[in-house]
Amino acid sequence: MLKKEFIIKAPERFDFSLHQIFRDSYINVESHNKVLVLDLSLTSYMDSSALGMILLLKEHADNVSASVIIRKPNATVNKILEIAQFHRLFIIEN
Repeated sequence: MLKKEFIIKAPERFDFSLHQIFRDSYINVESHNKVLVLDLSLTSYMDSSALGMILLLKEHADNVSASVIIRKPNATVNKILEIAQFHRLFIIEN
């Protein structure tokens, strides 16, 4: 069975100011066999609160038997993800 993708596209600046909007974007996604894709192709700035929000996304996905893929981070954002060891928790597609 193919999994359906639900794509969340983060803006250029991904920080705490987006906390509620980010949460609202996925909180009602309850379908099993879904892949929640966090598209970071536009993101050039991400702070530690964004990392926390991504972990909350993973927690939600785990609760509804979905998975999370982080897609297209630029080199700077990818370095932040590496430092935070997110490569151990998520599939990261360049």
